[in-house]
Amino acid sequence: MFEKLISIVLSAAITLSLAACSRNTQTETTIAATTATEQAETSLTGKITAIEGSTVTLSLGSLTEGQPGDMDSQAPPDMSGSDNSQTPPDAPSGNNSQTPPEKPEGDSSQTPPEMPSGSNSQVPSGNAGQTPPDNPGDDSAQAPGNGQMPKGQPDGMNFQESGEARTLDLSNAEITKNEQSVTVDTLAVDDILVLTLSSDGTAAAVQVLSAQGQSGGMPGGFGGSGEVTQGTSANTISEDGSYTGEFLSQGDDENALRVDGAAVTLKDIVVKKTAGSSSNTEDGDFYGMNAALLATNGATVTIENAQVESSAQNGNGVFSYGEGTAVNISNSTITTTADNSGGIQTTSGGTTNASGLTVTTSGNSAAAIRSDRGGGTVNVDGGTYTSNGLNSPAVYSTADITVKNALLTASNSEALVIEGKNSIALSDCTVSGSMTDQGTSSDENIHTVMIYQSMSGDAQVGTSTFTMEGGSLTGTAGDLFYVTNTHSIITLKNAALSNLDTSGALLRVVGNSASRGWGTAGSNGAQVELTAQAQTLEGNIFVDTISTLNLTLEDGTEFTGTVNILDNAQSGAAVDNNAVVTISEGCTWTLTGDCAITSLTNNGTLNLNGYTITLADGTVIR
Repeated sequence: MFEKLISIVLSAAITLSLAACSRNTQTETTIAATTATEQAETSLTGKITAIEGSTVTLSLGSLTEGQPGDMDSQAPPDMSGSDNSQTPPDAPSGNNSQTPPEKPEGDSSQTPPEMPSGSNSQVPSGNAGQTPPDNPGDDSAQAPGNGQMPKGQPDGMNFQESGEARTLDLSNAEITKNEQSVTVDTLAVDDILVLTLSSDGTAAAVQVLSAQGQSGGMPGGFGGSGEVTQGTSANTISEDGSYTGEFLSQGDDENALRVDGAAVTLKDIVVKKTAGSSSNTEDGDFYGMNAALLATNGATVTIENAQVESSAQNGNGVFSYGEGTAVNISNSTITTTADNSGGIQTTSGGTTNASGLTVTTSGNSAAAIRSDRGGGTVNVDGGTYTSNGLNSPAVYSTADITVKNALLTASNSEALVIEGKNSIALSDCTVSGSMTDQGTSSDENIHTVMIYQSMSGDAQVGTSTFTMEGGSLTGTAGDLFYVTNTHSIITLKNAALSNLDTSGALLRVVGNSASRGWGTAGSNGAQVELTAQAQTLEGNIFVDTISTLNLTLEDGTEFTGTVNILDNAQSGAAVDNNAVVTISEGCTWTLTGDCAITSLTNNGTLNLNGYTITLADGTVIR
């Protein structure tokens, strides 16, 4: 996901190493192997062994890629726990004669659910005595969503120490983690760093990988553990029924509450994930590891009047994972504060139906409405969804997402993102975005709505669909719409569009530098069909020579602005029909400058306003 943008340093290193060594050899491929004794070193790879202020001590070494067959030889993670005798929280009366945890009658305070017999009546709090749930699905080979690397191929990177050490000051280095800018104080012992050194040997740029050396986000690759990995759970419900109470977690890779394969109703619950780190960001993004509340394995979960809080990194609020899993949540509050922690998250074919929620996220790469590999279906009706971090749209779609009657606000990011063959459909929503120049995609473009294909494997290649009827869309910086490296159908109907940046475009349809893996430079343009119905459009539209736009004005639409074809910045081979404009009867195009387009069909009103339109065949309309 754009939330896991391509790692330039690692991907370049992988390319070099693969050119020198076949995957079929028995010797592991060395990704980076610079040592402290090399005179002309430009990069280092090392594991942090100590941190003091802005100075880190590294154990140097190399990243190596697993070989074919590695996954076959690895046993799946043990998710059965050490005590198979533990049962989930009791189910309701009538189900094996067990009494469920209940909210006391006449008492507005909430009590935690009762523990099974033999637990010494301890309140669930993530203690080590609890048994984690079984692995979801029928076997450990359950397939994740689109793009999982097939069994028997390399599943990640391993760090091998060389025995040498180096101490470096990172105070002047540009540090990134998951393509986000971070500071030294976010680093931890055992983090793997890939450093680029300046000519005087000081650290100029640092990329932070996970403690396992997993990078994620490689073009076409798979950065997670290589199989469905959901970690453990402090509290697991696997029997049908109604439950209430408080569910807590402070453990690493641990859910505060997991519903595994059961049909349950959760009313007036409190779920808090107050601590616990994630060992693999993409296992958290893809499968729900470390989320506050995870529904999985075909569970149907109805949640009413819940309070869900997460302050753990990679601690998504409410996570719906897998085909057949459905989360129906209403009138609830979800708050997350750490990076990679979305509000509601849906992956691998899951379903989320949300109404009347108040969702607030504060971390980077933490969309309020979020999906990831394998997508699914998300329906949102009403509520307020606010994201405050960098690279944190209000909605990030690798799924089919429908939102109506909602307030969607991104305070430091574009408002909406669609990746690949997925969609966002808005109806009567108030949407605003405030992307800054600090986000990881801002070097390509600053925008309010982004539609693209990352080539990371998280979304199928195909047509992206964006529709907006009624409501409003406001952008504070850059272009209002930016489309690259994908085919997109955009329909706007009676929506109030406003771009507060007078230098930004209404729409930009172009290729990109491919520095983040978004296709191949010079051939990664976009193809857009934009239909405006009963719409007011204001601003300039740009299409580069490797992209195409079909702009159709319908149902009384009024467009004030320009359309122009630009040379592709990467000098790619030009394609035909870059900009085709159709003005239907009753519609108006009023120019604010000279235009260069491919062709024009005018059945409405064209106000040249003293400017010209130059067509591809050389015709000049004056």
